[in-house]
Amino acid sequence: MTSPATLFAILPFPEIDPVAFSVGPVAVHWYGIAYVAGIMLGWLYARRLLATPGLWGGEPPMTREALDDFLVWAAAGIILGGRIGYILFYDFDNVLADPLRAVQIWNGGMSFHGGLLGTTVAMALFARRRGIAIWSLFDIVSAVVPIGLFFGRVANFINGELWGRLSDAPWAVVFPEAGPFARHPSQLYEAGLEGIVLLLLLALAIYRFGALKRPGLVTGFFVSGYALSRITVEFFREPDAQLGYLAGGWLTMGMLLSLPMLAIGLWAIFRTRPARATSDL
Repeated sequence: MTSPATLFAILPFPEIDPVAFSVGPVAVHWYGIAYVAGIMLGWLYARRLLATPGLWGGEPPMTREALDDFLVWAAAGIILGGRIGYILFYDFDNVLADPLRAVQIWNGGMSFHGGLLGTTVAMALFARRRGIAIWSLFDIVSAVVPIGLFFGRVANFINGELWGRLSDAPWAVVFPEAGPFARHPSQLYEAGLEGIVLLLLLALAIYRFGALKRPGLVTGFFVSGYALSRITVEFFREPDAQLGYLAGGWLTMGMLLSLPMLAIGLWAIFRTRPARATSDL
């Protein structure tokens, strides 16, 4: 068993100012830069996918001009859904007691699961309005989301938030707001799994195995892959203080929200299976 003495500072937290730079009275935070970088790089990658008809087995499902228009819809879905999701899933009682807390983004933050729901609504509305195949739009967005996840989790680390559980690992870090003991840098675990690993696996499925030719397959891989990554990291991540552990002391809200994602992702994969060929008897 790990003793408290071994949990004191192993690696000091890097002193990175959450404010990247200031322009007069306006402070630009790394967290905001991460959102912009994730959206813009994801947009560029999506344009590349649409510019390669061979990946789709024919004409791409939408034009690059339509993708440019969708960018605003996606940003709104991410931001509104992420904030509303955090309030509903993690901070509802506090917001009921103080409604102004809903707009105080420094009290809490954003929820990935909420951002996913918000973006899904934006995709459904945009696809219906433009006559775009909804599953193909889901696939495009799913292929690029890990880019944003990577930058977002790195920004969480810079902010010293969403830290991990106590640890004596050589790479454990003492976070300024988390007490004197060393903890798992779970934000970086998430950046690696949900960002780099998932991005590479989806790219392999797209470029090597033609996954975009079966609408919904990339979506299924992403949703189930994210769910498995998040559930794994939750074993190293400290639960939100206002919620703690659920279901007898081992389940976290992140796990609870990821379980239905896993089921939906597996269903999306299964539904893309080609129908079994039948022969005349």
